[in-house]
Amino acid sequence: MSTEAIANDERKIVTFTLGNQLFGIEMASLIEIREWEAPTPLPSVPSYVLGVANLRGSVIPIVGLSERLGWEPSVLHARSCVLVVTIGGRNAGFLVDEVQDIVSIKGSEIQPAPDTEVNDQSAIAGLVKIERRTSDATNPEAMCLLLDLEALSLTRHIPELAA
Repeated sequence: MSTEAIANDERKIVTFTLGNQLFGIEMASLIEIREWEAPTPLPSVPSYVLGVANLRGSVIPIVGLSERLGWEPSVLHARSCVLVVTIGGRNAGFLVDEVQDIVSIKGSEIQPAPDTEVNDQSAIAGLVKIERRTSDATNPEAMCLLLDLEALSLTRHIPELAA
């Protein structure tokens, strides 16, 4: 595929919030959006692994995405939900504050994530400006952080549950 074709490719992203920050993931990675339901807790797992849930007969880890990113835990409310995604052939659920929208973007609109000189691979694949779902005359666009699901490595710590 040519560089021009890659830059102009259109992709759909699902946007959601954690606190006041807007995030996005590729729609192709999304399996479903589930209402929040407390998972079954597990001993001896990283603190961001909230437990496991049953997804049509398969056990999947439920991850507090905010905690996984090093932020304060999400406060549960009526719009809290779980994004069930596939990462490297394995499924996992992300607890997010609220799903916002599904938007189309072009590859050429994605700006690279800044180099933070941290040893760990960045979970941010890039940044893109998108129109806000609700019109704000003073600031009609929002900066959306696109997550790199592979870099988050959510399932490597609990492979027996994510298989």
